[in-house]
Amino acid sequence: MPELPEVETVRRTLEVLTIGKEIKKVSVFWPKMIKAPNEVEQFNDALKGQTIKDVGRRGKFLILYTEFYALVSHLRMEGKYGVFNTDEPVDKHTHVIFHFTDGTELRYKDVRKFGTMHLYEIGKEFETQPLADLGPEPFSEDFSVEWLSEKLKKTNRKIKPALLDQKILVGLGNIYVDEALFRAKIHPERIANSLTRDEEAVLYKEIVSTLSEAVEKGGSTIRSYVNSQGQIGMFQLQLYAYGRKGEPCKVCSTPLEKTVVGGRGTHYCPSCQKLN
Repeated sequence: MPELPEVETVRRTLEVLTIGKEIKKVSVFWPKMIKAPNEVEQFNDALKGQTIKDVGRRGKFLILYTEFYALVSHLRMEGKYGVFNTDEPVDKHTHVIFHFTDGTELRYKDVRKFGTMHLYEIGKEFETQPLADLGPEPFSEDFSVEWLSEKLKKTNRKIKPALLDQKILVGLGNIYVDEALFRAKIHPERIANSLTRDEEAVLYKEIVSTLSEAVEKGGSTIRSYVNSQGQIGMFQLQLYAYGRKGEPCKVCSTPLEKTVVGGRGTHYCPSCQKLN
């Protein structure tokens, strides 16, 4: 699933390619993707004649803003956006097309059909699901060592599933939790409220730096992820833990191991990340 760095890369690409374009009509080929409003016709009618004014992001969600509406889009496992000319062939996995008046189209492709779209009047997008209960952004002033410490002290979950909880912090997924924990030298099965204040401070620093570096590199190309124009991210070349089972640790050369924590495949170094 695309995480914050990948979604931010898509946001930046769509910002360049779609702002200022007027929507002539919308074609929806898989109505189940449209979660709000309940009727696809209402979705289409609301967006017809609207112009894209901005492209935002909240955690792993993209938000396309028009004059009156906020379109909240979750890519889920394999969702992808692309801008095409009207006469270009449409892929069979394209399920939503936003037709622009200039002869181009914003197409949403999703092989697994897990992606979702919610359309709200501007101002209501953060009051309703799926955005209502999300935690702070990792690059915002709301996310601090104090915030992280307060949340971790209240849970006896293992640290990995705690960090995957989007109510504690948005944007972190399987890849970057593994990376941040490796950099912080914290075993993924440590109980969250057992971390010392110093460990919390290091973890906070590594979460922010890991995500910052990933955004700078355009995210990680894991499985089928590409940005909205088919370009791959490059951060996977810098991964310390994720997807490197059996390979030597880049710090101590110990073979990396893989286990399951909170139902998620988890990579770690048994030497650098000792379970105390």
